[in-house]
Parts: sequence; C-alpha cells; structure tokens
Amino acid sequence: MRFLDRKDAGRQLAARLTELRDAQGWADLVVLALPRGGVPIGAEVASALGAPLDVLVARKIGAPGQPEAGIGAIAGDDPPFFDRRALQLLDITPDELAEDVARERAELHRRERLYRKNRPEPVLRDRTVILVDDGLATGVTAHAALRRVRAEHPARTILAIPVCSTRSAEELRREADQVVCLQPHQYLHAVGVWYEDFAQVPDREVVDILERRQADR
Repeated sequence: MRFLDRKDAGRQLAARLTELRDAQGWADLVVLALPRGGVPIGAEVASALGAPLDVLVARKIGAPGQPEAGIGAIAGDDPPFFDRRALQLLDITPDELAEDVARERAELHRRERLYRKNRPEPVLRDRTVILVDDGLATGVTAHAALRRVRAEHPARTILAIPVCSTRSAEELRREADQVVCLQPHQYLHAVGVWYEDFAQVPDREVVDILERRQADR
C-alpha cells in the first residue's frame, strides 16, 4: 500500500506515535525532521503530539559517480559516518572522499543558516527526541543524525519513518532506543516508489513549515 504523499504518511505516522506515547508515557517531546523530505512529515507528527518541531540537517555522501547511492553521511560538525562494507566493496577509503565531505559540509551549513535563521538549536538533554524522515533505505543519513542526537544526551531517542528497509531498521536499533516504521520491506530499493506523490520538497516549503510551527507555539 502506497502513501498518497508526505502529509498522508505524516498523519499515519502521527497516529501510530500518539498510540505509543500514550502507552509508554513519553514526556518532554521534541520532533526533529531530516530536511528536506522529512519536514512535511515531521510537521504532522509534531502537530498531533503537541510537540515543538525543528530540523536536524544531515547530508548523504554518495558513491563516486553514483551520488544517490549513499555510502556515508554527516550531521553537524561531527566526523563522517561511513558504511564500511560499502567502502570495502568499492575499494575506496574515507580519505578519497574528503572533497565530497567538504562540499556536503558546506551545503549542510548553508541549509542550517537558511532553515534556522537566528534560532538556537533546540536543547535535547533529558528530552524524548523523535527523529523523522520520509523513508529509510541504506540508513546512512539516519546513522549520522542519530549519533548527533545521542551526543546531546537525550532521555530517549526514537527514529520514526513511514517506510523502511528491514535490514537498515534493524541495524539502527543499536543507535536509537526505538525504531517505528509503518511499512517495513525486506527489499527497499527506492523510497519514492511507496508514495503516489514524491515531489521534491523545496527550501521555501521547509522554511514556511518551520515558521508556521514557531508562530503556533
């Protein structure tokens, strides 16, 4: 079953998370969305849970000549996370990807300035952090993002996605206290095929959503 679009996926994910919050007693929630595709979903989740919404900007590091094939990722100023198995298969080293990392780091900081403007980063210590994206394929971006979150010592870290690779979700259970996925699939080659409408989310939409959520608080 495919989602109509990201808003539809966000509403369905929000319903599941609301049930879990009530059953497990989550408190002091904050929702962090991975831009750009995770932001419309995160907005639905934050609205349903009555939680603040912010972004955690992470950038994928693609394989040489295949930028969409994620073999690593960065979040904040943390060291890159790399899929060691992918590096071995491609016979490349992290040093050979240094230029790619630098380029993506510059783009990461550009987006942080654009999305957050002068707002400080949210305080995560001792809070329940729900990290949201529109899908989980290789999982490298989520790995980097979760490590960034855990460095801030939250009380609980929950990764929430509408659709995921079962293998990637299982691996990420070592990084998150809980992984919530509505549609796990053993073979997930592309997240977009599970959406009727998977149009790219522009920067302007991300900024508008964040500004609306700030105004509603």
